[in-house]
Amino acid sequence: MDYIVAGELPAELGNLNLVRFNIHSNRLSGSIPFSMFNLSTLEMVDVTTNYFSGYLPSTMGFSLPNLQRLYLGGNRLSGVIPSSITNASKLTILDMGNNFLIGTIPNFGNLRLLQTFIIGGNNLTGDSSRFFSSLTNCKYLKFFDVSNLNQISGVLPTSIGNFSASLQLFSAYGCNITGAIPSEIGNLSSLDYLLLDRNQLTGFIPSTIGKLKSLQRIYISTNKLEGYYPRRALPVEQSWRHGSKRQYAQVDQFLFAWVSTNWNLPVPLKLWNLNDLLQLNLSHNSLSGNLPSEIENLNVIVDIDFSWNQFSGNIPSSIGKFQSLASLSFAHNRFQGSIPPSLGNIINLQSLNLSFNNFSGLIPKSLEELRHLEHLDVSHNRLEGEIPTGGHFANFTAQSFMQNYALCSETRQQFPPCGKAHKRSRSKNVVSLMKYILPPIIAVILAVTILLIVRRQKSNKDAPHSEISLHLEWRRISYRELEEATNAFGESNILGSGSFGSVYGGILSDGLNVAVKVFNLQSEQVRAIKSFATESQVLSTIRHRNLIRIIGCCSNTEFKALILEYMPNGSLEKWLYSHNYFLDMLKRLNIAIDVALALEYLHHGHTFPIVHCDLKPSNVLLDEDMVAHVSDFGIAKLFDEGESTAQTNTLATIGYMAPEYGTEGIVSTSGDVYSYGVMLLEMYTRKKPTDEMFSEEMSLKSWVSHSLDVNTITEVLDTNLHGREEENFSKRDQCVSSILALAIECLTDSPTERINMREVVVSLQKIKAIFLAR
Repeated sequence: MDYIVAGELPAELGNLNLVRFNIHSNRLSGSIPFSMFNLSTLEMVDVTTNYFSGYLPSTMGFSLPNLQRLYLGGNRLSGVIPSSITNASKLTILDMGNNFLIGTIPNFGNLRLLQTFIIGGNNLTGDSSRFFSSLTNCKYLKFFDVSNLNQISGVLPTSIGNFSASLQLFSAYGCNITGAIPSEIGNLSSLDYLLLDRNQLTGFIPSTIGKLKSLQRIYISTNKLEGYYPRRALPVEQSWRHGSKRQYAQVDQFLFAWVSTNWNLPVPLKLWNLNDLLQLNLSHNSLSGNLPSEIENLNVIVDIDFSWNQFSGNIPSSIGKFQSLASLSFAHNRFQGSIPPSLGNIINLQSLNLSFNNFSGLIPKSLEELRHLEHLDVSHNRLEGEIPTGGHFANFTAQSFMQNYALCSETRQQFPPCGKAHKRSRSKNVVSLMKYILPPIIAVILAVTILLIVRRQKSNKDAPHSEISLHLEWRRISYRELEEATNAFGESNILGSGSFGSVYGGILSDGLNVAVKVFNLQSEQVRAIKSFATESQVLSTIRHRNLIRIIGCCSNTEFKALILEYMPNGSLEKWLYSHNYFLDMLKRLNIAIDVALALEYLHHGHTFPIVHCDLKPSNVLLDEDMVAHVSDFGIAKLFDEGESTAQTNTLATIGYMAPEYGTEGIVSTSGDVYSYGVMLLEMYTRKKPTDEMFSEEMSLKSWVSHSLDVNTITEVLDTNLHGREEENFSKRDQCVSSILALAIECLTDSPTERINMREVVVSLQKIKAIFLAR
């Protein structure tokens, strides 16, 4: 039986003649005794995945002459990496990843026996050319990981081609690396995994990548690369088991292709000939056109994600031949026509997302035959007819079918029933519409369209488009233009201020109202630059009605600003606490739903989860129609594939942080759910979680929980809601009670027991439907 050990390590360990010391994956905390680093007999130390804190002794490398393997990853170690570690010349494995280490990366070139080198997930800095070049001395290196939070400025040097011929993993994502991918990378003949996503890489993908015959996965998304993949497909070595004998075959295909480089070119036809492709992700580009019939060549594909593009036309019925396909997403495109019934032939399909398209007709009954289908989303289309009830359809929420043309159901309260009379009258109405009403409407539309085109062409000769920038991708805007737009960043133009800097209102030269978020580089430069980089990265990859939209940026060594869409109605905080502002029950509920939809997209609708980390009323902005937009992603976290939690030393706002965030620095989507629960309570009580009435004995959560238990909800309700809707007080109180009870569910102490944002959205929409029906 395995036991989990807690507590601290005794200093007396340094008195033992230890050779190997292994206590990984426990709950040990405190500092690692300095005496441990004086044991000249040590050959292996493994303390990974604990809660150790403190710093490493500066002399640690001088007294460990026999140390071969050092595992320190997954703790809370702080301070710098002692340069003396490079004297432990017998080291073959060095893992310091996922700590809070800071400072400059030492020169590790002396550790010539290194096979595994992991320092990713820290806050380290260094010059990329010098750092990468130093590791070319490590001729046995197989695994190299400096990814995530390390800010290694500069470019990838050509010396990268001199890395060990046995290198299998090269991971440097999220490091702020600039410049081009050097062609010398093709010399790394044993490379299996190349991870360079979330950097600032530019230029074209070198054709020499085609020489990497062992390459299985390449991640280069969220960069500034351009052009096509090399004409020749990347050869990889594919292996499989056949009885007890392993066989190998050489194929000229990718196994995995993960592409997100802001393509706006046609998809190369050669891509569809990669008939051994297992995973294809083309999401978040500007790809257009129809899916070619050649897509059926991907006959062993397991995962397809074409979301957030501009694909159009029909889905070819041949897609039903993909018997191995487990996940398929065509969300946020312009597909039309009917959903092919052949999808029901994909027997292994587990996830199907066709939302935000122009699909019409019925939901195929054949989808009921998909025994493994766990997730389905056909919302925001033009579908009609009855929602199927067989198979796993009973497990799918109403949100999966919302915003369609005319769906009906006998079992779902959110949709009208599908009785026979309803069907006959509907059919009759459609015939009448087609025969008598539709022709004159079309004629009027055509006439108005022609008139508008003529007027627009005439006015174009004399006047510029004041809103043209709304239709452009986010752009670079000069400092001078921003200075003119904001009256030289005058105090009268300030919309708000925070720890990052200030936000100014302004009008660009084309007449567009914007909000200019200027980062304060004078007082806290490192924090401001990191916040600017994080927010730029997040905002450039997300698109949703309820998220703030970025228009452009201005960035140089002395000034950094983001240009965002202007929200004329200010923040939710202003509407809750300022005089002469009032939100009635329905407006508060609509705002709550808007924010929930935004978080649902960040947690479940994006390629990988994004955690906002600082949700509160001041970060919820309202447009001219009082539609809510979540803003301020300065400390947000983007998770990688398979990640569900992360650790951070950046604190969010007191009162809104989840318990595990405030005490342990653990960040997850559940933390956002907790913050949302606090904000939901605040919206209906008009009490901040830090209000002076609350103390250690009574919090906002316990105060509301008690009122729910004893049915005295009016005592916690915002007094502004008393009297204004007194004639509907019963309906009001029932609605508020349901909302506050939902908020308490979001505030469960254990993150694993909290509900998720999909469940929150469904509950709120049901509450709204009941509220409006009474």
